[in-house]
Amino acid sequence: MTDAGALLYSPESEDLRSALRAMLSQHCDWTEVLARTELADTADHVWKRLTGEMGCAGLPIPEDRGGHGASWSETAVVVEELGRAVADVPFLTSAVIALAVLQGLGDSDMLGQIADGSLVAAVAAPWPRLQEPSTTKPAWSGGNIQGDVSLVAGAIGADVLLVPAGDALIAVDPATVQIHSAIAFDQTRPLADLHFENVEGRVLAAGPQVAVALNHAATIGVAMIASEQLGIAERCLELTVQHALRRTQFGRLIGSYQAVKHRLADVWVSIVEAKAVARYAANCAAENSPDLAIASSLAHVVCSRAALRATQEMIQVHGGIGFTWEHPAHLYLKRARANATALGTEIWHRRQLGVKLGLTSRDGHARR
Repeated sequence: MTDAGALLYSPESEDLRSALRAMLSQHCDWTEVLARTELADTADHVWKRLTGEMGCAGLPIPEDRGGHGASWSETAVVVEELGRAVADVPFLTSAVIALAVLQGLGDSDMLGQIADGSLVAAVAAPWPRLQEPSTTKPAWSGGNIQGDVSLVAGAIGADVLLVPAGDALIAVDPATVQIHSAIAFDQTRPLADLHFENVEGRVLAAGPQVAVALNHAATIGVAMIASEQLGIAERCLELTVQHALRRTQFGRLIGSYQAVKHRLADVWVSIVEAKAVARYAANCAAENSPDLAIASSLAHVVCSRAALRATQEMIQVHGGIGFTWEHPAHLYLKRARANATALGTEIWHRRQLGVKLGLTSRDGHARR
């Protein structure tokens, strides 16, 4: 059983949060994020500071492999802050998913490069269902990859693609792959459709351990998405409260009206609930707990609901300005909505919880 104290933020985590928030407020303002989505630009300067200067990508990597020897619990703090800033950097796809896959396979060659940010990696599997790529992964035959993969996150701008093909995981140069931008609800995390035509690559691993590593990495990714949703919800509540304490209507601050107070109080309660399950999931990831799969799915459901509620109430309380392109509300709403369907929808995760807790069978029927 996890010690309740382990769910709290350590002084080191709070120091990390403060430094990261200061950096993001200076170099990743939402207006800059919005401008980059309109120009299809990248946030390379933010990525360099995040990884090269602050070393955030190497937190869960052991020191003898080029990392900082921390854990996924500290990484969750980073993801929370990136969610607060709706930062358009490939942290989740490279420094979480791809890194976790390589760690699971014991491949240390690329870990040091991912840790210092000099290498950006992406797993070439569908972002909505990375846990189950078996029906969509390309074929590996005769040393070549053939096939298509849709809705891959992080492929655009990646330095290397980790391609599940057959029963192998293959490192591929993106320059040899046809990469086409796909329509994405959240433009700060672009998706792409990939086409492989006789593409060569380097086999990193083959056999059953590849599927195990991919599934474990996806489970960790689910836990980290929950933390990102938590960061989104907290920031939206802060901005909404600030607005409610400034905006007047009928000669009174709108925050003085009971209807507004109740809305924001309900958001606060949902955030408190979300923080509890998000921290538990992050701690399970840090300790490689057998409860990780349950904790991650639970956190995904609870935190996504909290984030969606916070973003929707943000738009509601802000009124007309909340619906405009010149306000950050739509960035948070899109990120929260996209995250809610990333690595499994709420329905999928609820079914997983039912099966893992012995409440339902795999076909969805309740057990008696």
